[in-house]
Amino acid sequence: MKEYIINGGRALDGTVEIRGAKNSILPLLAGSILTDEITVLHNCPNISDVDSMIKILEGLGSKIIRNARDIVIDNSMANKSEIPAYLAKELRSSIFLLGSLLSRNKKAKVAYPGGCDIGLRPIDIHIAGLRELGIEIQEQGGYIFCNCQNAKCADVVLDLPSVGATENLMMSSVFIKGRTVIRNCAKEPEIVDLQRFLNAMGAKIKGAGTSVIVVEGVEKLHGVEYTPIPDRIVAGTYLIATAMCGGNVELINVNPEHISSLISKLSKTTCKVHIKNDRILIKSKGRQKSLDCIETMYYPGFPTDLQSQIMAMQTVSRGTSVIVENIFETRFKTAGELKKLGADITIKGRVAVVKGVKELIGGEVHASDLRGGASLVLAGLVAGGQTVVKDIYHIDRGYEDMSVDLLKLGANIKRT
Repeated sequence: MKEYIINGGRALDGTVEIRGAKNSILPLLAGSILTDEITVLHNCPNISDVDSMIKILEGLGSKIIRNARDIVIDNSMANKSEIPAYLAKELRSSIFLLGSLLSRNKKAKVAYPGGCDIGLRPIDIHIAGLRELGIEIQEQGGYIFCNCQNAKCADVVLDLPSVGATENLMMSSVFIKGRTVIRNCAKEPEIVDLQRFLNAMGAKIKGAGTSVIVVEGVEKLHGVEYTPIPDRIVAGTYLIATAMCGGNVELINVNPEHISSLISKLSKTTCKVHIKNDRILIKSKGRQKSLDCIETMYYPGFPTDLQSQIMAMQTVSRGTSVIVENIFETRFKTAGELKKLGADITIKGRVAVVKGVKELIGGEVHASDLRGGASLVLAGLVAGGQTVVKDIYHIDRGYEDMSVDLLKLGANIKRT
């Protein structure tokens, strides 16, 4: 079993280049099967979630070549319509393929998806929206069976601004004749990226980034070369790491607007954050004053995917912080592991009260999910002595071997 061994206490200094966003690349890979022509995605990270999506596409008949950070996709023979359980359970984002499979093959059989255990993520919103488009859906034996022979355009209102449901409806309606309107949409940058990608292929979609998206059906899409947006969560993780450890770190290939909620929080500390085009320079002297309240919200609010990392920072900040988790009800699971290192955290429902301690003490901890695992690495970077983070396969789902980037910045970390 792979693990990270970290000897904490070093400031971070140097430059990190941010690669393409996991949460964008996965739906783009799903959307690639909407054409028989060649699609190329650039600057893709080598992470296990991308590997899992590639396996699923290959199972559908796609031919895929990885050339360094480029992914070349040939879907001319992707004529299968079933995603088996053993593949779907590895990847929550396999559900994105439901909409694109329906558009391509007019039918789909998809196993219920897996992913991180961070709370309930029901796909009822996906199913309700697809039914509004006239798609016939049956749920049986752990599978979702869909048929869209009678699909029609519609005006769909989502119960919640679900990212996955928004993306699924965009892809499932791209070939439906007429105008489909999706209301109460998610506004995340990854939604905008999917719109740009599909429009570059010949789709007619507008409104991404707002609460209303309009899709005008087209007959066919063509191949495209496309570079996804940089990963805002990876960028945010390294900004928080620098704020905790102290030092000077520059991030390149990053969109500061996408993490404006985090930058706003960091501006309330002693950190100095300088922005120039696609670069962010952060300077920190180390231990910060606690942030009074952090509350996760849908974009453009503070992202739930950075909540675990900001909690790690609060464990060694001066004062007390209150963290409210509004998206996933069990996102605080990592608190128990942080407490093994000496953190003072009290959990009650969706609220965590974090009293900063002067120092964490190294120990053995276990990652239970992707972002929680990253937060344990951050805690290890500031803890006294040695910290061992086990089960890092969770972290590998969204970070391309964090130890490589952190070693460049001067951290004492190794992967075994």
